[in-house]
Amino acid sequence: MIKKFLTLFSTLAVVSMLAACGGDKAPQVDYVTIQGQTITPADYQGQVMLVNFWATSCTTCVKEMPDIVDTHNKFKDQGFRTIAVAMSYDRPDYVVNFAETRKLPFDVALDVNGNIAKAFKDVKITPTTYVINRKGEIIKTYVGEPDFSALHQLIEKSLAEKV
Repeated sequence: MIKKFLTLFSTLAVVSMLAACGGDKAPQVDYVTIQGQTITPADYQGQVMLVNFWATSCTTCVKEMPDIVDTHNKFKDQGFRTIAVAMSYDRPDYVVNFAETRKLPFDVALDVNGNIAKAFKDVKITPTTYVINRKGEIIKTYVGEPDFSALHQLIEKSLAEKV
């Protein structure tokens, strides 16, 4: 399975960087999930998104993951999407094992070439989490574990806003 997955990654364009206007716009990137599905900007347009950069070797990332699951489950039916992006240095088999054993209910993508992290202002520290509103603007960046109560309030406010 892992070999097939890595072959798929080597043949797919993991990230398409489209020119983003304005400093607050989130990068328009494609994500390839560990199931081999490509999530394009059209798939998440008009949704509030949480994009979490993480690694299986990051203890804070592992610690916060249950809270990210809870956040996803709380808002998923309201126009909210979660994508966990594993860093390029993380072993794909470790990421797949982590996601499967913990039954992560949201999309998990591998950033094989580091292009997604580069598109998001060259993320190097994990965890780094972005909240993106329905207009595609980054409204909050967390480096380290978020205050989940405040995060939930921000998501609720963003979900209530119209595009």
